[in-house]
Amino acid sequence: MNCRRPARSLLILTSLLTQLPAQAQSTDAEVRKIDRAQGKLTLRHGEIKNLDMPAMTMVFRVSDIKLLEGLTEGSKVKFDAEKVNGQYTVVRLMLQP
Repeated sequence: MNCRRPARSLLILTSLLTQLPAQAQSTDAEVRKIDRAQGKLTLRHGEIKNLDMPAMTMVFRVSDIKLLEGLTEGSKVKFDAEKVNGQYTVVRLMLQP
C-alpha cells in the first residue's frame, strides 16, 4: 500500500481550494433604509468575510426587487452579498424573527 498517495491528493485538493473565489457567507444586519424604486437597501451589517469588509452601514443593490418584500426599517435580516458587475449586491436575504 502506498501511504504517500493520500497525502499528495490532499495537497492537490488544498491547493485547488485556495484558488477558488470566496463564497458568500450569511451576515446579520439591520435594515436602515429601503429604496424600492432604485432597488437599494441600506444595511447596518456585521463583517462580510467573502468581501473582506468590516462591519459598517452602507447601501447595497439587490439582485431581485422581490427581496425587499416584507421588509421595514428596523427589520433584522440575514443576507449574502457579492460583488456583481463592480457593485456590492445583496443576492440572498432572510427576514429574522
